[in-house]
Amino acid sequence: MKKQTAGSERLGDFAPQFAALNDDVLFGEVWSREQELSARDRSLITVASLLTQGVPQLEAHLRIAKENGVTQAEIVELITHLAFYAGWPKAWSAFNLAKEIYAEE
Repeated sequence: MKKQTAGSERLGDFAPQFAALNDDVLFGEVWSREQELSARDRSLITVASLLTQGVPQLEAHLRIAKENGVTQAEIVELITHLAFYAGWPKAWSAFNLAKEIYAEE
């Protein structure tokens, strides 16, 4: 997985400690523990969590999931499954994002 720098890029000047925690701890240390859980599996878990919350970070993590090898069929199944637990409107929103992202080359 490539090094994430969104924290530094977006919040580095405004909230440098938060940016460092985002880039160095969350993405640098936690996401790199692939012996314990692969980046692909972490992506599935993260997308599921963000979908249930209905937060805008879902879009970025759908892209990361695609980069980490999560297939369109797997995302469709994940969203369909969670529609019954997280809510139909959240599933519709997630499908709209996923459809755009998985159509990109």
